[in-house]
Amino acid sequence: MSKPHILMARAVFPEVIEKLSQVAQVHVNEDDTVWSQAELVARLQGKQGVFTTGGDRIDQAVLKACPELRICANMAVGYNNFDIPSMTAAGVVATNAPDVLTETTADLGFALLMGTARRLSESEHYLRAGRWTKWSFDMFAGSDIHGSTLGILGMGRIGQAIARRGALGFGMKVIYHNRSRLSQELEQQCQARLVSKSELLAQADHLVLVLPYTRESHHAIGAAELAQMKPTATLVNIARGGIVDDAALAQALKQRTIAAAGLDVFEEEPKVHPGLLEVPNVVLTPHIGSASIPTRKAMAHLAADNLVAFFTGKPLLTALNPDPRS
Repeated sequence: MSKPHILMARAVFPEVIEKLSQVAQVHVNEDDTVWSQAELVARLQGKQGVFTTGGDRIDQAVLKACPELRICANMAVGYNNFDIPSMTAAGVVATNAPDVLTETTADLGFALLMGTARRLSESEHYLRAGRWTKWSFDMFAGSDIHGSTLGILGMGRIGQAIARRGALGFGMKVIYHNRSRLSQELEQQCQARLVSKSELLAQADHLVLVLPYTRESHHAIGAAELAQMKPTATLVNIARGGIVDDAALAQALKQRTIAAAGLDVFEEEPKVHPGLLEVPNVVLTPHIGSASIPTRKAMAHLAADNLVAFFTGKPLLTALNPDPRS
């Protein structure tokens, strides 16, 4: 029996290609080109599987144009690039890569929190520009992290990891808002207290966003929400672009409605709203939340393991919808 064909939508570690080559004919994106949807569809012809990243959109149009496609394995925990209902209707299984990036992403989130609160990027640019000629009592004076109130919007695995870092490492008072309350055991582990969204916005000294992107969470933080925050507060987004109204945030930072922000994700990434590039009180990183070599390898291998399992008749590790083989 001939091997199935798998398309790699982006370049990935050679050992992952080697693993997949044991069970399939692998078609590699050697130049790591970011394909348009039309280009992706053209390359998916005759392919039964695809290894995707969060930027590769699989929707009803793609599925209709690619009738042989049977599995899409995302090298990401988020999967807002997948139209899950349409995939289920078409008998195409979707998988993601959860758990393996939790701690690394929480590390980056806390790094952004610290850099934002203590104005690290702003002060470094000042120094590099040769503008530092003397010390002054209020030079780049930011806000304290220790003992302050940490607010978390979205309390999944990454949110809980952020909470533990804040409570146990920095003595922060942790409050959170989530679709459902954590178990009493988890609340105790995180030393976190459930509050309403309005309380979260009003009380947090540092607000970290870690909720999944859905139609309901689109612009969960906009001009109205920013106006409810303390003028001394900071905002960190390590969740997904679109959860924050970037235009409203740029305006709030310009007007000092809030003190500062740290962003790893953006509404139209890799494009960044020009207003965010014009204000000094923001730390910007290019979606590197999971960017450590061990974690990125673990994510890639998990996506590959799902593909291997599918084409060898084994149970999927992290299916997002019903497996059409069962």
